[in-house]
Amino acid sequence: MDLIRYLFRFKIMAFIKKWDLVNFMLGSIDILAIALAFQCAYYLNYQETGGIFLNQKKFLVLFIVILPLWLIILYFIKNTEIPRTKRYRVMFFEYLQSAIIMLALLIITFLALKINAISAIFQIELTVFGFLLLFAVRILEYKVFKTFRAKGYNQVNIVLIADESSQSFIDSLLLKPEWGYRIIAIFSTSLLLRKKYEKSIIFLPEENLAVLNDLIEGNIVDEVLYLKSKALPAEVRKMVSSCEELGVIFRLKYNDNKINLTNAIKTIIANTSFLNFINTPNSPYELALKKIMDLNISLFMMITLSPVLLIIALLIKFSSRGPVIYKQARVGLRGRKFNLYKFRTMVYNAETLRKDLDAENEVDGPVFKIKNDPRVTGIGKFLRKTGLDELPQLFNIMKGEMSLIGPRPPLESETIQYKRWQLRRLSVKPGLSCFWQIKDDRNNIKFEKWMELHLAYIDNWSLRLDLMIFFKTIKTVFQRSGS
Repeated sequence: MDLIRYLFRFKIMAFIKKWDLVNFMLGSIDILAIALAFQCAYYLNYQETGGIFLNQKKFLVLFIVILPLWLIILYFIKNTEIPRTKRYRVMFFEYLQSAIIMLALLIITFLALKINAISAIFQIELTVFGFLLLFAVRILEYKVFKTFRAKGYNQVNIVLIADESSQSFIDSLLLKPEWGYRIIAIFSTSLLLRKKYEKSIIFLPEENLAVLNDLIEGNIVDEVLYLKSKALPAEVRKMVSSCEELGVIFRLKYNDNKINLTNAIKTIIANTSFLNFINTPNSPYELALKKIMDLNISLFMMITLSPVLLIIALLIKFSSRGPVIYKQARVGLRGRKFNLYKFRTMVYNAETLRKDLDAENEVDGPVFKIKNDPRVTGIGKFLRKTGLDELPQLFNIMKGEMSLIGPRPPLESETIQYKRWQLRRLSVKPGLSCFWQIKDDRNNIKFEKWMELHLAYIDNWSLRLDLMIFFKTIKTVFQRSGS
């Protein structure tokens, strides 16, 4: 398509990916599609009135009520996500389902409340136009994402445990790069699979399955797929336990649709059914709202705090030598590396001076921290005390590398010293603030307790918890109880 080629030619898609505006854009397009459906139905039924429907109070109120309701319906049937392997006809019926639910709710509500101000014809036309427009834009987005993923973006890194019956599934993933699945390694005893794939994919004998733990720890692995036609219960239990310990998704292929496990979620990849086992937050609706909150709150804060950001930048620039923004390599979701942004609070050669201070480290574990660090500048002490030095991480959130709330992003030098159970902190996006940030005595917390706090956040995550931490973080800023 010309549009897709244009997007890549001018690196627009790369820019969108870099700043992770995808979710924000998809949500905005859905809102525009629903608004356009309103306008089309309004024009057909109220031509003599003219103008746009927003000028009419009753239609404006109806739009305000219907918009979030329709979006929630789309969230619940998972139509807000861009699928990887879903067929067009499946998407068609899913969007049709959302329109039918919306129409039923409209008719029931209008009849129950005896509302006659808006005709039934308008309600029917609204849902028809809404269905057509939402489905059309999602198909276009799906095509764009196929090209996007085929170029190597938005990929999911997977490890396969396979046998000869898995060949067609593996071929489908390799022949469809637009699905965005990158096979890191294959474990199998099959000579046929070895001969076919060992030249292009890491191929390991199944008797070396113990290496899987090291493979996951040393590489960015998002999912482990068990594809063998006959599952070995002891082997599966061991791998489920191993993956859950690290927060990696484990998918088990199954053929019996009657299977119903309370701790597993059913999904389909390339027409193959899987049971998903994961012990990280997995509420699609709440996670979608978390993404929306991350983007909107961080954007709002960047705009409203822009005068503060400018003043801080000027104070740093004119008080000490060196750049205003300090960039440091950190480790994010499942080991993905990114540059963390902070206002510089130390002298420009702080890293060089660090080696002379290692003996004075006041915290245990792989973390380095001393109370009266001589490298910290005058303005830097104030910024650290208030936590204002962290504000540039709002840009990390806009880029999709971080979230507002989540475990703090560690240094790579720290993660290589982690114990195995501590690596699960990398199973969610790092955050600007978390449990540790709102503790009054956080600099006295032992390293292992610090890790336990991060895992407690993951295990007990909810939007309510995020909001509680967010408001307590604001309180911490005003109380100047930072380090």
